[in-house]
Formats: sequence, C-alpha cells, structure tokens
Amino acid sequence: MAVASAAPGSIFCKQLLFSLLVFILLCDACQKIYLRVPSHLRAETLVGKVNLEECLKSPSLILSSDPAFRILEDGSIYTTRDLILSSERKSFSIFLSDGERQEQQEIKVVLSARENKAPKKRHTKDTALKRSKRRWAPIPASLMENSLGPFPQHVQQIQSDAAQNYTIFYSISGPGVDKEPFNLFYIEKDTGDIFCTRSIDREKYEQFALYGYATTADGYAPEYPLPLIIKIEDDNDNAPYFEHKMTIFTVPENCRSGTSVGQVSATDLDEPDTLHTRLKYKILQQIPDHPKHFSIHPDTGVITTTTPFLDREKCDTYQLIMEVRDMGGQPFGLFNTGTITISLEDENDNPPSFTETSYVTEVEENRIDVEILRMKVQDQDLPNTPHSKAVYTILQGNENGNFKISTDPNTNEGVLCVVKPLNYEVNRQVILKVGVVNEAQFSKAANLQTPTMCTTTVTVKIIDSDEGPECHPPVKVIQSQDGFPAGQELLGYKALDPETASGEGLRYQKLGDEDNWFEINEHTGNLRTLKVLDRESKFVKNNQYNISVVAVDAVGRSCTGTLVVHLDDYNDHPPQIDKEVTICQNNEDFAVLKPVDPDGPENGPPFQFFLDNSASKNWNLEQKDGKTAILRQRQNLDYDYYSVPIQIKDRHGLVATHVLTVRVCDCSTPSECRTNGKSARDIRPNVILGRWAILAMVLGSVLLLCILFTCFCVTAKRTVKKCFPEDIAQQNLIVSNTEGPGEEVTEANIRLPMQTSNICDTSVSVGTVGGQGIKTQQSFEMVKGGYTLDSNKGGGHQTLESVKGVGQGDTGRYTYTDWQSFTQPRLGEKVYLCGQDEEHKHCEDYVRSYNYEGKGSLAGSVGCCSDRQEEEGLEFLDQLEPKFRTLAKTCIKK
Repeated sequence: MAVASAAPGSIFCKQLLFSLLVFILLCDACQKIYLRVPSHLRAETLVGKVNLEECLKSPSLILSSDPAFRILEDGSIYTTRDLILSSERKSFSIFLSDGERQEQQEIKVVLSARENKAPKKRHTKDTALKRSKRRWAPIPASLMENSLGPFPQHVQQIQSDAAQNYTIFYSISGPGVDKEPFNLFYIEKDTGDIFCTRSIDREKYEQFALYGYATTADGYAPEYPLPLIIKIEDDNDNAPYFEHKMTIFTVPENCRSGTSVGQVSATDLDEPDTLHTRLKYKILQQIPDHPKHFSIHPDTGVITTTTPFLDREKCDTYQLIMEVRDMGGQPFGLFNTGTITISLEDENDNPPSFTETSYVTEVEENRIDVEILRMKVQDQDLPNTPHSKAVYTILQGNENGNFKISTDPNTNEGVLCVVKPLNYEVNRQVILKVGVVNEAQFSKAANLQTPTMCTTTVTVKIIDSDEGPECHPPVKVIQSQDGFPAGQELLGYKALDPETASGEGLRYQKLGDEDNWFEINEHTGNLRTLKVLDRESKFVKNNQYNISVVAVDAVGRSCTGTLVVHLDDYNDHPPQIDKEVTICQNNEDFAVLKPVDPDGPENGPPFQFFLDNSASKNWNLEQKDGKTAILRQRQNLDYDYYSVPIQIKDRHGLVATHVLTVRVCDCSTPSECRTNGKSARDIRPNVILGRWAILAMVLGSVLLLCILFTCFCVTAKRTVKKCFPEDIAQQNLIVSNTEGPGEEVTEANIRLPMQTSNICDTSVSVGTVGGQGIKTQQSFEMVKGGYTLDSNKGGGHQTLESVKGVGQGDTGRYTYTDWQSFTQPRLGEKVYLCGQDEEHKHCEDYVRSYNYEGKGSLAGSVGCCSDRQEEEGLEFLDQLEPKFRTLAKTCIKK
C-alpha cells in the first residue's frame, strides 16, 4: 500500500530540516568537492563535511577563502551568516598547511542550490501518512547458526510504497550493524536487500533487533523506522556436559534396596526445550563391576541402590562411569561422560571379639592401683570411631570391687587394674568374666541379626607376701559412762598379724587424744583414764570422743585404727540461766526466762521454776511450756536493779538456785538501755522546775547576750579594719597611664577619713566595690575630714559629720547620697568664685592636666589634690577600700 505524502507546507519544512544532510561527491582528493545545499542557508548551519586527512594529514592551519564559511578541525563546514544562493553555483577554497613538513594543500568546494520540487498533491481526506503493511512490515526473518554460506547470504528485503513517488534509499542500524558485532549485516540502499556477511553462533546471539529506515535523496523520511527481528535458529553444535567432572555421594552400608544415593545433572548450551537439549543419562560402567548395586533414572539422573547388600568391610568405595546424551538419547545425539564416586558410610555391623579365649595373670596381695593385664580385641568396623571403640565390663568375680577395667584410647585394649587390696589368706586366686561391646549400638539393618556379647575369662593368681599387722575394723566403738572416774581401765583397740592370725608381738601407740583423757598399754592396747570423762566437754561430738591408735610389729610395719569412746549421759549438770535480764517499761512489763541444761535431752526439760518468798512481793513467776518461764512485775517498779532468787529443777529433780539480776529500765528494747549507759541505780527522781525558775533562767540568758552584743559593737567601732586579699586590689586598679573611666560599682558607699585638709576639686570615678555592678562616674568634692568655707561667707569650719550631725569620732561609712548633698553646693560655690575673681586666685587651685608632668618632675602634687603638705600622717590609708590599697602603698613608699 502506498504511503500518502504530507501537505506542501509540511514537506517544505521537512526539506529545510533535512537540508543539513551532507552529500559529498569526491572527484579527486585535494581538488574539488561538490555539495548540494538548500538555496537559503541560515547562520551556523552545517553545510557539509570534508575528509581533510585524505588531502593532508595533521594540518596545523585550516583557512577558508570565503568569510561566510568556517571549517572545523574534523572537516565540518558551517555558515557564519545567512546566505541565499542563486541558481548559479557558489564556490570557495579550503587551504591546509603543515608547518612541520612545509606542505600546503587546497580543496575546492562547489555549492549548488537544490531545487524545491512541488510535491504531489493529495486529497484533503488524506490527513495522515499511510504505510504499506505488505512491504514495509515484513515477517521476522531467521538465520541458521553456523551457516556455511555462501556469504554474503541474503536474509530479507524491505521496501516502501513511497518508492512509487520518491527515490528511496534504505539503511539499517542496531546490533550487528553499527553495534557489536559490527558489520555482520548490511543493506543495499537502493533495493532494500539485507545480507549477512558471516556465520553466527546462537549461543552468543540468539537474535538481532535491527531498525530499517527509508529516506529520500534530500533526507526526507516518508516511513517510520521499521523494527526488524532476525532470529538465529539453533543447531545442535554443543554436547551436554556434567557440571562437575568428579562428584562424590555417600550412602550407608546395608541400606535398603531403592535408597536414593544422589542426583547428577548436566548442562547443554543449545536452545532449551528443544530436542537438542533433551538429555538422557546412563551408567556405562561400575567399578568394581560385580555385583551391580546401582541404577540411574534416565530422565532425572537420580541414582538408587538395587540391592541391600552393600558391605563397607568388603568394598568401601564404588565408581560409576556416567554418560549424558542429547537428542533424547538417540545414537546420533552428542554426548559426554563423567565419573561418580560413591562412598559407603560405616555402620556398626561387626561386633568386637577378644583375640584370646582366656587370660591368666598374677598380682601380689595388698597391692593397689597396679595394672595386671591388657586384653586385645578385633573389630572390622571403621577404626577410631564409636563403631569400633571397645567398652569392657567385668561381668563376674568382682563382687568385692577389687578390680577395675578400662579402655586404652590409643590402642583400644582393655586394661585390668587392682584398685582394692587382695588378701592371700582369704583367696589365693580370683576368676573374672569380662565382656566387650562397642560404644555405638549395633546396627538395626534388616539383613543383620543382633549378636551376643563376646566374653572371656581372666584368672588372677594372688601371690603371698609377708605383710604387716591389720587393723580391722578400722573404726572400733566402745561404751563408757559420763563422769567415769580417772584411773580406770577400758578395753582398747586390737590388731592382728595376718600371718599368725594373732596379736602377739605387736606394740600399740597413741596417735591422737585431743584432751589427753587416756594412756594406752603398749602390749595389750587397753586404755586407762587420766581424767574424769565428761560428756559435756567441748571435745565430745555427738557423745563420742575419738582416739587414734597405731599398731607396729617387730619389723616396723604398722596399721592405724580409730577407737571411738561413746559416753552415756549422766545427770550431773543442773539447768543454767542468764544472770541478768532487762525489763523495758515502754514495751513489756515482764522478762522471759530460758534455762539451758548441758546434759542430754533425757536429763533436761521439762523444767520447774520456783520463786523465793522474799521476792514474791514484787514479782510473779509463770511457768509456760516446761522450757521457759515469765517473770512479771506485780506493780510498776522504779528504774533500778533488783535481785530475784529463783530455783530451777530438771525432770529428774536436779535443782539449782540462781540469783537473777533484773534491770528495770526506761526503754523500748534492752539494747537501748545498754546504749544509754545508764542503769537504774543512776536514775534519780525527776526534778520539775517551776515557772519562776524558768523565767529567771531566760532573763539571765537574755541579759548576758545583751552585754556581749554591746561589747562587740563598741569594739567594732573603735577598730574598723578589714583585711582583703592583696590580689583584689590588683585585679581592679586601672593602669596608671590611662585616663579612661573607672570600673563598675554596685554600691556607692565611700569611707571618709577623719583628718582635716584643704579642698580638692576633682572628677573622681567611683570604682567597683565588692564585685560587679553599675558603672557610675560623678564629680564630687573629696574632703579628708572636713571643709572650710571662705571667711566672707561666714561659713566657719564645716565637715560632713557636722552637716550630717554625726560626732567627730564616728568613723562609719557614708552613702553616695550624703556625698552628693555635701559636695554639690560646695563645688558650685567653688566654680562661682573662680569665675568672679579677676586675679584668678581660685583658678590656680583648679584641676591641672597631669598626663605629662615633665621628666624628673619634683612636683609632689597636682593642684589642690595634694591636700597634705607633709609626708607623715598617712594612717588614714589603712581605712580605705581594697580597691585603693595599691595606690596607698605607692603613696607610703613615696
């Protein structure tokens, strides 16, 4: 179907747009180049491109003979202004120069105006472009991979219906053309035939997505870009292969038939889901090949067992030579082989067995912790695993625990040891029955029967030896009575000589006797008491007293035994009680008595309590539970110590009289009474003061405080002197060579000296007093003790004290308001007199500038501010604030 043309105005715009395309017609390099361009060229329009390197390589200078054109280094020609070309041709030259080689070349460029032909008119109904579905949209093309040619091989042809009205040129782009792999396809621009230049590997490029273009000679594109899909048909050129050349599977021995061993997998690079990649698996060979134990599923590659008779002890590893073939296993399919190794896992299917049916050994009597025999076993299971490690057991003959058997972890042998002494006189030989099993349980495979335990007999012969005495039993208990008198004899410890079965010739010695109660008979071993046996002694534990005895024969061999003397209790101790108790009146008015009987329970409670008649007037005794009693006051007693006689009797009537000291105390707990350190003897009746006595004490205290306060005030007024750290003044003084303002103040209290001097008019900057504050600078008249008015004013001698009404001896502080009210009128009067006096006598006593007084000036003052005519009498400086201490020290030194 033909494609309709656009409107004339639209075509004209497209022609202008595509007029930038360059058509280079080469006649001869470096001679003349023809370019067809639109008749109207705007400024900065690309006219064309010239290959400069074909004329002169690496030109150092590129010039245009016509200033209307400029040439770039890559040969591109641009207009510098708008140009209108006539029907005649326009030409200019490009000059190339190489400064190093001294070469020059000239390229002639001829521009010819292109005629704008009127396009064929279309009907008004044709508002859109129509494209041919028959020719411009071809079916997808395909190529066989690994094609043998001949090349170039025709692939497909594309055509546009616009070729009926225009001269159409065809082009393509995409992978295989101007992208990797380059130059695989090309198209004939006049016919639209697409060709392939060489064979293609589908495993690298499955398809190519190209775009086809149809353009007119002037660059107009009557068609949209055409997608072209070139599919590469698969060829069975890749044999399947196993992913792993060597694969290892494991399977237990004696497993059931049909047990899955593993799955093999292969890869084929050809196109999936085709006959080229349909794989079949096969076992070519089994090593060892007899009997056949394994099979493989041809499609899935799953390997399974075919028999239940895999025995690791016969063959522990099998190798399978595998084949994988494509094309569904057809003989003409491509194939590959691989090796599969199958290892059998060990199972405990072989019981251990002794290498000997019986063993004979011997050991000396009384030997312990000695190895007497090693027994070997054999086991076909995998060594050094629980399936082959042996566990030995003494089944018979070790009822007394004389023997122990263990496994040597290095050799797997059974080691028989004696751990308890053997007695030749009792048994001359011992016959043991020993069995052996594995650490792991026996396999429960269906083809195996549970075996019986392998056993053997061991005959142990006991060798007689001349041994020392035997202390048997090691602990012997004898009975005695509490309170048994000294000098009495008790039956002692007896040892025997096993060779003679008697105790003749043995000597006894005492090793341990904590309280030295006994002495021992050297020949018989009997004991003789040295003290009265006391069950209540601290050396008796649980009614038993221990004695260690050693028996020695003539050779010096010995044995040791322990003799335990068990003492039967005797009621020889009456009940005891604490001698002092405390009754706290604020808590309870009674005390609980808890007696203790050192004798045993059979000679202890229940107790009976009796109160002496002399104490029954103030006290009452209540028996509670046979173990305690309550001592209660009959009436509230004074805080004091009281003696209360009490009798306490145990169950067998043994009685003791105790004089109990009872402390009656004003407390809540007995510990508070002891903490206060006051006993009832120290407590006196409370002394109650009357109201007049209290009033007299208060008035006396107030009078004493008033006297002390008055003395303090008088002393403070006479000696008002403060000490401040030296660094306070140093931190607040201004550098002496500056006349800037002073420091901030928080209170304007200034202390006035009490000595009389002349008037000094000056401007004083009040410094910081006592810390930070506001910054104040006032002009006032400093008076050191007072101020004297002129005689004609009739003022007389006036001071700040006289103006304020304060006595001459008052050295207190004055507020800033006092200073201002005192100095303001006098400063004003001073200024007025200075202005009225023609001789300026008063002006001579005015403030001078003192920023420089001359080198080596002997002046001792600055105007009236030198209010002292002599160097002495500077004691007032001791009363200045700490801000002025440094200045005061300077004045004193001067």
